[in-house]
Amino acid sequence: MTTRALLRRFVLLALCTLPAACGGGGGGDSASPAAASAPASASAPAPASAAAPASEASAPLADTSVPQSSTPNVQTIRVASTPTNTRNMLQTSVTICVPGTNTCQTIDNIQVDTGSHGLRILAAALSPSLALPLVSSGGGGVIAECAVFGSGYTWGAVRQADVRLAGQVAPSTSVQLIADTAAPGTAQDCSQSGLPMLTASALRGNGILGVGPFTADCGASCANSAMPRWYYGCNSGGCAASALPVAQQVTNPVANFAGDNNGVLIELPDVPDSGASSVTGTMTFGIGSQSNNLLGAATVLKSNSVNGYVTTDFGGSQYGSSFIDSGSNGVFFPSTTLARCGVWYCPATPQTLAATIRSPSGAQSAVSFTVAQSTALLGTANFAFDNLAGTASGYFDWGLPFFYGRRVFTAIQGRATPAGLGPYYAF
Repeated sequence: MTTRALLRRFVLLALCTLPAACGGGGGGDSASPAAASAPASASAPAPASAAAPASEASAPLADTSVPQSSTPNVQTIRVASTPTNTRNMLQTSVTICVPGTNTCQTIDNIQVDTGSHGLRILAAALSPSLALPLVSSGGGGVIAECAVFGSGYTWGAVRQADVRLAGQVAPSTSVQLIADTAAPGTAQDCSQSGLPMLTASALRGNGILGVGPFTADCGASCANSAMPRWYYGCNSGGCAASALPVAQQVTNPVANFAGDNNGVLIELPDVPDSGASSVTGTMTFGIGSQSNNLLGAATVLKSNSVNGYVTTDFGGSQYGSSFIDSGSNGVFFPSTTLARCGVWYCPATPQTLAATIRSPSGAQSAVSFTVAQSTALLGTANFAFDNLAGTASGYFDWGLPFFYGRRVFTAIQGRATPAGLGPYYAF
């Protein structure tokens, strides 16, 4: 199975996050309105009634036995100003340690991305004293990865670290160290994948925390064969595409927690029509494993078990390549009626639109959303917007604006939840 399917977008430097057609982060860019920025959000809205059952559309279909946990499972997330002036960039801090030790470092400005899988951190952000062990390709070589996103790629060695988030630890988890000098120059087929996102300015932060609906970023496909623009065995003679066991692939840290490991809940407050300068929210680990992560009245939309897609009905068309992605800084969709200003929509007056998100299983949820004039929004000093939208072709990307004012669950494939096995979205 390959999960490089969800497109995560950042306008101008549009990233892709669920590695499949794209790969990691999303982005919008700097001071110019046409170059908005990456995802952003954070701040918990009032939770839905914990006592209410999950909606009928999401009645349990499979194993619903979820081990209960009492471990602290809430991570602070926020959207605020960034050095690259990127709007809607949802970020957090991550602590990584040499496996089995207390030799650790906390890295700030890590993007939270439900559209990709695994932790990717710039090597330049780590202290030289934090010597994380390399994943070996055998014969003294190292494993490197090419992670392709909507408008570029990250390249770097695969290393192992204990990843600490809230009170949880993902032990000996494979992570990508971007621009790691242990990996030789970028493989040629990777360097042809767009913008090299190998610095903090190009990446718009210090890393990406992929907490999407799959455990590993590639899966069985990469374990069974050497696939270009995925994993490489590198030595002094260069790098060649290589197969890699799933257990050694870059892994969603949540899947490696001892408990609260079946998904995440992101809660962000609503924001005014004109936006907000900053927003603070929470990412809660687990679904149905503690009193603070119950599904409540959420509608559960099972997603495709191979690529994580759902379907969006909009404007008389159906978009089977649809996904809910905190790593995209706008809602991206096709429209023949909305005025455009570059990649962004800019109607003269705000437009309220209606869509329906459907699961392959038949469950559905109606969604109303607003698209405002991008030039007006990006001309403010605000960084959090729930009505920023841009163009797309053939797919529907429910980016960070979708998360404001909602409780949004992302369930991991094959993990038991009160609504059956993941993958699914619920809100």
